Amino acid sequence: MNKQYLALSGRVRGELSEITETIDRIEIGWKHVEQSGNDFYLDSVALNLHSFYTAVEKIFELIATTIDQEKPQGENWHRELLRQMAIEVSLVRPAVISKETRNILDEYRGFRHIVRNVYSLNLSAARIEPLVVNLRYSFNNVERELEDFLSFLDIQRK
Repeated sequence: MNKQYLALSGRVRGELSEITETIDRIEIGWKHVEQSGNDFYLDSVALNLHSFYTAVEKIFELIATTIDQEKPQGENWHRELLRQMAIEVSLVRPAVISKETRNILDEYRGFRHIVRNVYSLNLSAARIEPLVVNLRYSFNNVERELEDFLSFLDIQRK
């Protein structure tokens, strides 16, 4: 189990680094949207917001399969995975994220669904703006809570 926890910690930290770069791209793209109003920049921001949530979800999938030994199935598995990460699994692990962070991330999950299912020409800057404005705060919550979870893993390895 110790090697699994060590490998998981390394993968989570690697994903967090990638997410930070994605956020930088989102912020740069959003500045271009604000300055030019060019829809191509809006498309870029939307795609990178999609990537942000996908990377966070990848971390949660790694935790679900490595620690919980179970990932939700079925039509609503994305939503259920978020819920799984916000609850303690008795005798296995604490909650990975708080309910507040789960609710925040659910907005990004929902937006990712939109990006996957609509034409980019139907994306709305008004819908995207709050996601961009709240992104650093949202990620800081996720990162802090994941670091707490990684500390838990470090204790378990010893």
